[in-house]
Amino acid sequence: MNTPRLTIEKTGLLVVDIQERLLPTIHEKERVALNAIRLVKGANVLGLPAWVTEQYRKGLGGTIPELASAIPNFKPIEKMAFSACQAQGLLEALRTDGIENVILCGIECHVCICMTCLDLIAQGFNLFVVADAVSSRTSENCLIGINRMRQAGAVPVSTEMVLFELLQRADSPAFKQILNLVK
Repeated sequence: MNTPRLTIEKTGLLVVDIQERLLPTIHEKERVALNAIRLVKGANVLGLPAWVTEQYRKGLGGTIPELASAIPNFKPIEKMAFSACQAQGLLEALRTDGIENVILCGIECHVCICMTCLDLIAQGFNLFVVADAVSSRTSENCLIGINRMRQAGAVPVSTEMVLFELLQRADSPAFKQILNLVK
């Protein structure tokens, strides 16, 4: 089986539901938030498109401010379904931007992340689930979610793996900016 590779030209970042009232309940919440912010900042440096979803904003609050402020022209995609694929406009935006590879991070791993991943795979996208930027209320549920996504064809990766694979070379003009993000 050929494992897909990340390329700047065909890759986008999807950040799912890292919200003010949901994040405090999440296992290793600081790690998830920090790595999601790193991914967003890396996407900015590399010129990747990024989308953010919010599940039931009225009940769960908005995207955490540290993440929202890292995204130029921040416009979250609101959703009520667990899968982000059912949010109005997301699939169309991915296709319009020529996205083939989706880097996926956020919460909860075994619910919204997993359902989004499975739906995106069914739509023909290559999925890269950032294992150190996803979590659930329990570590067990997160592990089960990652395993299910892997069995469905998703590629588990880390924040640093994603950023350096996209960067490709140490002599890239963006190298120092990416290096500063991961230090």
